[in-house]
Amino acid sequence: MTTTAHREPATTRRRPGGRVVVRYVVLGALALLFISPLIYMLVTSFKERGEAAGFPPTWVPDPPTTDAYSSILGTSGTPVLRWFLNSLVAASANAALVVTTSTLAGFALARMRFRGRSLVFGAVIATLFVPPVILVIPNYLIVGELAWLNTLAAIIVPTAASAFGVFFMRQFFISLPGELEEAARLDGANQWQAFLKVALPLSRPALATLALLSFLTNWNDFLWPVYVLFSPEVQTLPAGLSTLQTANAVRYDLLMAGAVIASVPVLALYVFLQRYIIEGVSRSGLKG
Repeated sequence: MTTTAHREPATTRRRPGGRVVVRYVVLGALALLFISPLIYMLVTSFKERGEAAGFPPTWVPDPPTTDAYSSILGTSGTPVLRWFLNSLVAASANAALVVTTSTLAGFALARMRFRGRSLVFGAVIATLFVPPVILVIPNYLIVGELAWLNTLAAIIVPTAASAFGVFFMRQFFISLPGELEEAARLDGANQWQAFLKVALPLSRPALATLALLSFLTNWNDFLWPVYVLFSPEVQTLPAGLSTLQTANAVRYDLLMAGAVIASVPVLALYVFLQRYIIEGVSRSGLKG
């Protein structure tokens, strides 16, 4: 009886272990499936021109070469580093503006009581249903009147007010306990001080999430820069890389090398802000 009593817990302990192993195997297979395009992109960037366009595709360059990187980085006709810098400046500035406007508007709609607040929030949400392509011509005319055509301001300012950002930050501020701000007011703080010293420090996960999403949206934007940026010196990376393919030929090795360069800042930001992103999304009610 004693032996049986000791064996049963051991058998019970083995079962969860088996499930954990299966879970990790499935998650590992899914992770490999999702990152396989990134791996193939990186591998193709080290192939020769003929092998990159060959069929069936290969996963190991034979032989590996850095000619694609040398070509796009060392040619005056394709100033990839300049495009990279333009994209970095534009995406960073746009993300900063989106975070600023969305945080202020989100806090006002979540905490301040004023007449028509629900109507204002409803109008903000309604703009989410407007397809962005409809705004291309009006925005182009406005940017032209402001003499911003062929400047980075044309791709920074027009999307500085984000309806999604306002909704996202409002949901996050609603999730914060209001008692914290009430305690600050009891200590003599006004509304602005409660926002700066209480709500804002607690909203770092949401700010990091919104900053990354805004950065990624602007970084990957292709249509709008093509319309408003004309000179190669002010092009952004997605629009500039499109010039590497012509009607008669596509240099897949060059495109993949450019895509690798374009993916580095986004991946680095995500790895650095991963903890804040998970917390921000979970607390903003945007799970699933």
